[in-house]
Amino acid sequence: MKGSASNPSVSYSFTMRLAYPNHIGMFARIVNIIGRHGGDLGAVDIVTPDAKVMTRDVTVRARDGEHQDQIVSSIRRLANVKVVNVSDRVFLLHLGGKLAIQNKVPLTTRDTLSMAYTPGVARVCEAIAADPRKAWQLTIKHNSVAVVSDGTAVLGLGDIGPEAAMPVMEGKAMLFKEFANIDAYPICLRTKDTDEIVATVKNLAVGFGGINLEDISAPRCFDIERKLQEQLKIPVFHDDQHGTAVVVLAALFNALRLTRQKLERIKIVISGAGAAGVAITRILQRGGARDIILCDREGILHEGRLPNLNESKTWLAKNTNPRKLHGQLPDALHDANVFIGVSGPGILQTKHLKRMAPRSIVFALANPTPEIMPEEAARTAFIVATGRSDYPNQINNVLAFPGIFRGALNVRARQITEDMKQAAAKAIAACIRPRELSPEYIVPSVFNREVVRCVAEAVQRVAVKSGVARKRI
Repeated sequence: MKGSASNPSVSYSFTMRLAYPNHIGMFARIVNIIGRHGGDLGAVDIVTPDAKVMTRDVTVRARDGEHQDQIVSSIRRLANVKVVNVSDRVFLLHLGGKLAIQNKVPLTTRDTLSMAYTPGVARVCEAIAADPRKAWQLTIKHNSVAVVSDGTAVLGLGDIGPEAAMPVMEGKAMLFKEFANIDAYPICLRTKDTDEIVATVKNLAVGFGGINLEDISAPRCFDIERKLQEQLKIPVFHDDQHGTAVVVLAALFNALRLTRQKLERIKIVISGAGAAGVAITRILQRGGARDIILCDREGILHEGRLPNLNESKTWLAKNTNPRKLHGQLPDALHDANVFIGVSGPGILQTKHLKRMAPRSIVFALANPTPEIMPEEAARTAFIVATGRSDYPNQINNVLAFPGIFRGALNVRARQITEDMKQAAAKAIAACIRPRELSPEYIVPSVFNREVVRCVAEAVQRVAVKSGVARKRI
């Protein structure tokens, strides 16, 4: 937790409008106070200067909301300094929502209106009625994805409801557009009933080429994804499961290149037996991993716990832990080569990691506070990755889902198969050339535009080869 307190973040940035006497040294006093309280000074803009009073907008990054309040309070206590206004930059960014719909065809003439709408549109409708497959060519379906949530497992916030989930779904839609030029739409449902969600999404799916499920709690998410994929002929992808799993596998491919180890011969411990933990286990096993141990809040999953486990954990207990280990997470870590955390903050200490094998690999992915802070893990581990953007080796789903859906939409795939996910992971890993690999650089930057192209090409090749594609490129 100490490491977290040392890093101000843009996620808690704010702007103070300050008015103070226009005297030499006044602004230096303000900057000194911000620095003494651990704030990170950002942009400084003059609003209205005059001979007597200076008005400036001062942007500061804080650690959290409490830290922000401390900084503002300390400035308020400065003699002759007036805090005119405080604006939270994150809330300002969200004002009015983060998305808008824009026409591809300007309706500037009567002719264009007649073709885009009545009467011309009737001919297009009749063509699709005669052959529904033409909807892929003549509507937005070919490039659209529904981002669907019920708000039950949002980020690190949990069950906060569909309205509160909307900002996250809007953000996800922004990522689709920015990185893969896919038109995505946030759809939050006011129901937690599995069958209702399935029926609703099925009925909505007409206008979409794919469904991205997001922030739906386990184990319901497994049933929802399975049932939708059985009933729809378009890809259904629960990103919390598969996006995370794909990027973890990609990062592990590169980490093992550095340690000169094989996936088949290492011991892997995963903390967290929810949606991400299950998907990571499955993709690692398909990639060749044989020795995986899962831990939940009660400790190591093993068959002796079966009467008290849900369906997904029962599968894990039966298909992992080949050594039949019992105990808690620290017991599982003995001689482990890899730790993957998709659980909760601060559950590990350096002394626990010392139990691991030499040149250990630690992926502490809980967000925003990982299972162990990277600077602490680095005292023992050879390679450390997190889910955070302010440390090296960010395991971020945006490396996976835009390219996966881009490839799937390009060939009008009916589903996203396990082989397509494996291909995506290998493509992500391959974006880092062997000479570039280092313990601090095992996954490409989320802003590396080559990633989406490479992933899309790999995914569509496998889709065509496996027969799930309706179209060849």
